[in-house]
Amino acid sequence: MKFTAVLLAGSRPKQDEFAAQFGTDMKALIAVGGEPMVRRPARALLASRKIAQLIILSQAPERVANVISGDPRIQFEKSLGTIAETMLAMCSDPATRWPLLVTTADHALLDSATVDEFARGAAGSDIAIGVVERQNLLQRLPKTERTWLKFRGGAYTGANLFALSSPKVRPAIEFWRAVEQDRKKGWRLVGLLGPIVLVGTALKLLRIDDVLARASRKLGLKIRAVQLSDPLAGVDVDKPADHSLVEEILAGKA
Repeated sequence: MKFTAVLLAGSRPKQDEFAAQFGTDMKALIAVGGEPMVRRPARALLASRKIAQLIILSQAPERVANVISGDPRIQFEKSLGTIAETMLAMCSDPATRWPLLVTTADHALLDSATVDEFARGAAGSDIAIGVVERQNLLQRLPKTERTWLKFRGGAYTGANLFALSSPKVRPAIEFWRAVEQDRKKGWRLVGLLGPIVLVGTALKLLRIDDVLARASRKLGLKIRAVQLSDPLAGVDVDKPADHSLVEEILAGKA
């Protein structure tokens, strides 16, 4: 099974102060390792054996196209106001070729091996979510700061990798839209699954698989976490400190 990769390269609402620090108004065009950041995950996706085509979504697709070398597998399309709105539109579009593998332009350390591993782990699910376990990441980068969700058996950070099997995932995207502005606040996401899940997670009585099993029943979907072996899959470029860290990693200094 091969995926249509969707690379989200949109800009933040209003002025992006982070991008402005690097001389641009688009986060995807910030230079990382001497090239526009968006090139790096695009290259990793196209190098994967699991990807058939790549759709790059942005509010200014022509600007992104100007920095990506021509490849017949790439389409550049205009995104909507939010990630959820964009993905709901893809669910409604009969031309969408499923399944989808979704990631972000700030996933500057993504490589094809991680894409392949995630795609294999996602097989058989309606929705798969890539995660990295805390100890795995901290062994590689002891001082890094991430957003952690703590469960019985481990704490995890998201890897900005999502697999969507078909338009039947629409209820989950609607669920996501309700908390999209608070996506860094993991407790709110967990809390929407109900007080039992919230308390169970807070007391570390539930494993991550237990929580996703309850989410699966609530939404009528099969949802799975795919734990990735490369700790760098849990690193994105979302603030200046992340940018400095990624540059150090690429230079072999971290």
